[in-house]
Amino acid sequence: SGQKVCYGDFKRSCYKIAYFQDLSRRVGFQEARQACEIDGGALLSLESEAEQQLIENMLQNLTKSGSGISDGDFWIGLWRSSDGQATSSACPDLYQWADGSTSPFRNWYTDEPSCGSEACVVMYHQPTANPGLGGPYLYQWNDDRCNMKH
Repeated sequence: SGQKVCYGDFKRSCYKIAYFQDLSRRVGFQEARQACEIDGGALLSLESEAEQQLIENMLQNLTKSGSGISDGDFWIGLWRSSDGQATSSACPDLYQWADGSTSPFRNWYTDEPSCGSEACVVMYHQPTANPGLGGPYLYQWNDDRCNMKH
């Protein structure tokens, strides 16, 4: 399940946000990717600051609507294949969009990506967390282990 929001002025006409307060319903990266593909879509590729802002506004509107959205990061379609050298300084350049988009746009949180065993990317949504070095954990990107449940 999820909330589908449609806009006509971006390359993609519809965005679907699936958020589960019930932690047992959250899924890993590959499961999220497959669920999107079954619905005829793909995990989100954010291709510009304007699109990033659109998604942030959608999440803020969901939060304001009293839907009960609390802490919980969202998978986006950015990932690093296991072929890449995770320890090299080139690691940030090894991330690619799952839908084949070639957009260079990135919105990493301070000190991210940390690479290593973290190869899949989430958009932070932790409104109750104390801010870190990069400010609140809201809407910036973080690489995480692909088997984590979001």
